[in-house]
Amino acid sequence: MTVQVDSFPRAQVARRRRLKWSHVEGYFFVAPFFVGFVLFTLGPFIASLVLSFTSWGLFGAPKLVGLQNYQQILTNDPSFSTSILVTLYYMVGHIPLAMALAFAVALLLNQQVWGMPFFRTVYYLPAVTASVATAILWAWLFDPTFGLIDQGLALIGIKGPNWLGVTTWAMPAFILMSLWSIGDMMVIYLAALQGVPQNLYEASAIDGAGRWMRLRHVTIPMMTPAIFLTLLLQIIGSFQVFTSAFILTNGGPGNATLFYVLYLYQSAFQNFRMGYASALAWILFVIIMSFTLFQVWLSRRWVYYEGEQR
Repeated sequence: MTVQVDSFPRAQVARRRRLKWSHVEGYFFVAPFFVGFVLFTLGPFIASLVLSFTSWGLFGAPKLVGLQNYQQILTNDPSFSTSILVTLYYMVGHIPLAMALAFAVALLLNQQVWGMPFFRTVYYLPAVTASVATAILWAWLFDPTFGLIDQGLALIGIKGPNWLGVTTWAMPAFILMSLWSIGDMMVIYLAALQGVPQNLYEASAIDGAGRWMRLRHVTIPMMTPAIFLTLLLQIIGSFQVFTSAFILTNGGPGNATLFYVLYLYQSAFQNFRMGYASALAWILFVIIMSFTLFQVWLSRRWVYYEGEQR
């Protein structure tokens, strides 16, 4: 019987070629994402860091100024402190109301009644509506002359304010408008509600717990991961408000709605201070990262993960 001695080395060479070609194919398929990430994410990320140490008016060559931009922002820029306070005001007013409303709506939409898919779709639609269209819609609603909100208040004998025209009511108007788009949180809460084990409800009912006790001691503790997630998303989103403020008030009246990102935009594309705006962007990055890390650390005290060893 004749044995081909070189058959095994040939098979190994063929296998190695196939493995190398599979690697080439893999790199080929991930190349579009990798190129896009480098050009549109990592590249601008590094470029903004470099520009934050320069003075650049969008035209001409950047001039290196070191930490001058950061020093001016932190010590000699009243608009920076105003934008921080405005954003914090919005965050404190928006987050509790939006989360509570989304949770209440999710509880209602978790009922087993006829037509519930239709109502779930209706409540979610504002979350996927274009932000520009939403801002224009609310501009009509807030109009002091023919706005539906003031007209509705007039029916019960209340004279509605000039919502977007006075400093007192401008931010409450933005907070009220933000409650329109709670669909994303509502979906997260609804999914978390449907994931609560039913045997916990049955056991608590046997022990004599009513609806409020079951909500407090079963539903909410089991939903703390979803609540934690939405809290993080809402904090980050509060520091990124731009479209509605740009369209409705452009920071007015009297800088009452000068959100941080709007001020960053004005510095970059209206005042042509790209280096200064890059420094603002990196300060925003540090602020958001600090809030996020603090919430992650704090979550160990109140977030419950099923199956986790304490």
